[in-house]
Amino acid sequence: MQNFVQHVREAKKRLDDLIVPTSLAYAPKLSQIAQASVYLKKENLQLTGAFKIRGAFNKIASLPQSIRQKGVIAASAGNHAQGVAYSSRHFGIPSVIVMPEATPLLKVGATKELGAEVVLAGDNYDEAYQKALQIAQERDLVFIHPFADEEVIAGQGTIALEMMEQMDNIDTVVVPVGGGGLIGGIAGAYKALKPSVRIVGVVAKGADAMKRSFEQGHIQKVDSVRTIADGIAVRDVNALNFELIQKYVDVMVSVDDEEIASAILFLIEKQKLVVEGAGAACVASVLRHKFDINPKENVALVLSGGNIDVSMLGLIIEKGLLKTHRKMKFEVCLVDKPGSLQNLTDILTKAGANIVQIDYDRTSATLEYGDALVTMALETKGKEHKELVFEQLRKNGYHFKEIN
Repeated sequence: MQNFVQHVREAKKRLDDLIVPTSLAYAPKLSQIAQASVYLKKENLQLTGAFKIRGAFNKIASLPQSIRQKGVIAASAGNHAQGVAYSSRHFGIPSVIVMPEATPLLKVGATKELGAEVVLAGDNYDEAYQKALQIAQERDLVFIHPFADEEVIAGQGTIALEMMEQMDNIDTVVVPVGGGGLIGGIAGAYKALKPSVRIVGVVAKGADAMKRSFEQGHIQKVDSVRTIADGIAVRDVNALNFELIQKYVDVMVSVDDEEIASAILFLIEKQKLVVEGAGAACVASVLRHKFDINPKENVALVLSGGNIDVSMLGLIIEKGLLKTHRKMKFEVCLVDKPGSLQNLTDILTKAGANIVQIDYDRTSATLEYGDALVTMALETKGKEHKELVFEQLRKNGYHFKEIN
């Protein structure tokens, strides 16, 4: 791409009318773990809750008025959809978003609220993408690609210019990688203006085609992707972004879903931030020490978005509490007579555990007559407290089984 930085600067001028720069904030807890100075670029607080609006707006703004007024179309079930819809509403032009048929109603509704026409088609993104191309041709609409477009990439690159204005001594920038538009834009701008800055890309282990391609030096394909970080769950590697990544990215690492989920919970508890899986991938890479960090370094992590499904967030919190021993579940067999359950709860109360759920079953075919199976969920204060609770149960003669 010729004169890339100029493209990014032009994009920033266009975006100044719409985008409010997101903060680049010091993260004390993360810095303590990394033993370096870590900063968070909070694109999760951007308009529409993600960085995607930058590229979508820049692409639409760059179109000649005669073409733009005909309308635009995109294929997306996530952040790109809302970025295109929001930008289209800003310009007063029609927009069509094609989403897979299984897209959650919440996302469909959020996109419609921004004024877009939503078309549900296909079982997955690839099928929705093909349908969008078909509609674009039939209705003479401009297709807005989520990452394989120079103006979209330039729009994402404006994050780098903002970061340079906010802090001129960053040593390493860590960016989530899916299709590569975000890291391509950021890396291209940084390497042109501050070539000493190290660029680290983070992929999800279940969607690592770009990492494989980076390591092999040529485009690699994967048959399928599976990750909770749906914002970076991209199967195919695009040549345009791969070229930028090969040229400008220094390190590429991967994190698995367990590591991403732990990072999401860490951000909620320690940073008071709700971040989706894609953005949390960067934090996971630091928490798990996936790449070397010098103690004197200033490391900036791009939190790419905050649009996480509420049910997924609930599941992550629930599993996270179990893994950190702040919640425990067990089952125990009692004699089904008055006072049996109270005796058990009295022991738990004395041990300082808070009962949050009880299931009392005396009708199961596997039980002896006169017995009841009690399943309990308790809030505890950590591993030592959980072991104390179990010890009190053993001392009082209860035979129980922990449920993981």
